[in-house]
Amino acid sequence: MKAAVMEFFETAEAAAGVGHHVALSVVGTERMPDNGYFAAKIVQEQLIEKSGIPFSLVHATQFFEFVRAIADAATDGDTVRIAPVQFQPIAGEEVAQAVGRVAVGQPLNGRVEVGGPENVRMDEFFRDALAAWGDARTVVSNPQARYYGSVPGERTLVPGEGAVLGTIRHRDWATAGK
Repeated sequence: MKAAVMEFFETAEAAAGVGHHVALSVVGTERMPDNGYFAAKIVQEQLIEKSGIPFSLVHATQFFEFVRAIADAATDGDTVRIAPVQFQPIAGEEVAQAVGRVAVGQPLNGRVEVGGPENVRMDEFFRDALAAWGDARTVVSNPQARYYGSVPGERTLVPGEGAVLGTIRHRDWATAGK
């Protein structure tokens, strides 16, 4: 069964005449390959790259829309354990705009990274976000805190030089009721 599934994904685009494969991925996949989701994204990207179809990969930082879920996943009782690493989340609407621009452009045969306008400490970001929500949970800085099963490094979750940065700040996004 696995062979048939892989064959489908390796040949379907060519058979359909796809001229530009655009895929959304996550900033830092290659820097945290022990994370199951990130490992799966790496495999997806490798399949796309070797397909022979012109492609563009859009690597985005964490979406504002996922912030509560990230806090919930890091919660044990009334404590949210967050690593004190760099964090640069982005509004989902800005990711959608970036994907749209890439989709109508020439294939990159590579990747572009997109991130939010503010690079902050992840633990401080969550401490501020929970306070703004009136959430009584306590954020504890823990260098060994896991991010969905893996310990992130200092720059795992932030884009590199040359990234396209959004303009919407989390505080503004949250107060706009999104």
